Amino acid sequence: MNQYAYDGPVMEFENCVAHRWKSTTYAVSEKKARSNLVYQFKKQHNRLPNTRITLPGKLIAAGERRK
Repeated sequence: MNQYAYDGPVMEFENCVAHRWKSTTYAVSEKKARSNLVYQFKKQHNRLPNTRITLPGKLIAAGERRK
């Protein structure tokens, strides 16, 4: 699994709700990491599960975790 970091804006529908949000997660792919980060944001900011949240910035693969 790789560790991914995000440091950038967060969009709710078409509105910017955070200009700079930082978080990290472990995931097997960048797609799964982005999904995990969106979930984290929703939980931390009390958003409903069906709220459309997008992370337009780049994810950074921070490292690799070996078994």
